Amino acid sequence: MLSIKHSNLYSEVLKELNYKFGDVFIFDGFVISEVKEGESYSWEDHGKLTVKDVIDFTKTDGTDLVYISHRINSYSVVPMDWLKFYKHSLDLKGYGIVSYNNVSSVNSAIENIFFKKKIKRFTTIESAVQWAKNMKLVDVKD
Repeated sequence: MLSIKHSNLYSEVLKELNYKFGDVFIFDGFVISEVKEGESYSWEDHGKLTVKDVIDFTKTDGTDLVYISHRINSYSVVPMDWLKFYKHSLDLKGYGIVSYNNVSSVNSAIENIFFKKKIKRFTTIESAVQWAKNMKLVDVKD
């Protein structure tokens, strides 16, 4: 459960965004977030800023990006805020979660109710990154 900062993947990072609530790593075609321990991640306090910064850097509307939530820490997500995400016309090519415990799996099941596409679950960051790289190669119409 190493942070991207301490992994072999770090050499592929195009841009690192650091916030008081966590870090976001932008790669070619995908983004990985790592939220800090104990946070309650919401659209207003976290998502809006993160999305703006990612969109500004990548110069895209997000439809060609895969988002990976690398859950190395325990935190919660405000599930109803997925509705705000879509209200602002944001969409993703894919959404993946890397979790190392059952609590994260339960949280991701709740999030799946609000996400239009299937959330893909992984037990290693390497398998999630391989999936994201493969998604870049195909046109997905989920």
